[in-house]
Amino acid sequence: MHLLVVEDDEAIAVPLVRGLERSGYEVTRVATGREALDVDGVDLVLLDLGLPDLDGYEVCRRLRAASGVPIIVVTARGDEGDRVLGLELGADDYVVKPFGIRELVARVRAVFRRAVVEPAGPQRVGALEIDRRTRRVSVAGRELALAPKEYELLALLADDAGAVVSRNQIMEEVWDPHWYGPTKTLDVHVASLRRKLGDPRWIETVRGVGFRLGTVP
Repeated sequence: MHLLVVEDDEAIAVPLVRGLERSGYEVTRVATGREALDVDGVDLVLLDLGLPDLDGYEVCRRLRAASGVPIIVVTARGDEGDRVLGLELGADDYVVKPFGIRELVARVRAVFRRAVVEPAGPQRVGALEIDRRTRRVSVAGRELALAPKEYELLALLADDAGAVVSRNQIMEEVWDPHWYGPTKTLDVHVASLRRKLGDPRWIETVRGVGFRLGTVP
């Protein structure tokens, strides 16, 4: 995924870009609003509001008018009015400084997942069928009654079936970046989901790392 970071403060931009690159993203960084408006081909924009040339809100408005690229406002302005204005102008999320890189990466993933156009029909992995539009899940034609977190966990694993998703990523995306409760809740949900799917092979444990969605005929 290619991210555009719009941030004029070097003390913030340099570690931010470094952290995003360590998390596996390609990053382009610019320091002004006009530069931001000239960049094409990015998947998501991280936009500071306090820019030296154009007001960040104006940059947000112009970006949204020109394309549907997801925008996360990253700013020190934490007042409710600022948040509301940013969202009304088309931002997909609003993060107040200071923030942790793990929280920001979780926000990026969540916003990008919401922005991806869902397929016209249900997603199929072997005998498993997930209809994201209706949030219905079935196995071999048998519809499952899943709790909200069970559905979100399964949908996350199905985003890249066969790939390992770490426990930390699951906790951040399905629960909350600020989750401080026991991670045992993840194991409880995995066990419940396996029972409902009818075969433990659907969710494989990768010891010391996380889980991945398997394929059962």
